[in-house]
Amino acid sequence: MAETHVLFVEDDDVIREATQLALERDGFRVTAMPDGLSGLDAFRAQRPDIALLDVMLPGMDGVSLCRRIRDESTVPVIMLSARADSIDVVLGLEAGADDYVTKPFDGSVLMARIRAVLRRFGHSGGPGEHGEEGADGGGLLAFGDLEVDTDGMEVRRGGAPVALTPTEMRLLLEFSSAPGTVLSRDKLLERVWDYGWGGDTRVVDVHVQRLRAKIGQDRIETVRGFGYKLKS
Repeated sequence: MAETHVLFVEDDDVIREATQLALERDGFRVTAMPDGLSGLDAFRAQRPDIALLDVMLPGMDGVSLCRRIRDESTVPVIMLSARADSIDVVLGLEAGADDYVTKPFDGSVLMARIRAVLRRFGHSGGPGEHGEEGADGGGLLAFGDLEVDTDGMEVRRGGAPVALTPTEMRLLLEFSSAPGTVLSRDKLLERVWDYGWGGDTRVVDVHVQRLRAKIGQDRIETVRGFGYKLKS
């Protein structure tokens, strides 16, 4: 089985080298770059399976790099941020990142996040890991002008195809499997992001905003104090 290829963009030499060694010990193939511009060049030349991007990068910051990558690909992206409360976290998620990890990070936490994202995207996630299926369902589901093909993993709105990232697709599948049912942010973190522990609910909120922008602002309703539901 081919190794999972990780693009790691980090300007701190110590963090970059130590994290690269840890990833390689865990069975990943790693391309490490020190700045945003070289990271973008490496992404375009090598097309990795996943990208780890530090927020603060010289030349081109991590948020801008994430946006450039997302313009060209749905490859999973994890942002690395020095502060959990930084506005950069939200900006990174809005730019298209699938998750983020706060620095300094524990190696086991980073590996768990990488593997969780890769499972959502259908990659193996490294030695001994296996992909898992998305939310259960079958056939074509219709919600007004929105159609969700759960077999073909395709979405159409008014007959036109809607381009979703795999994380957005997983989120929509959770909603469409139980239309009209309120799903809490914690439940969505568990089911979509594979968090077996408490996580940052901003990840859910930003992805819901991104999903609404693609399928219709009124299609997903906020139930204040509880969560979200898909209007049936």
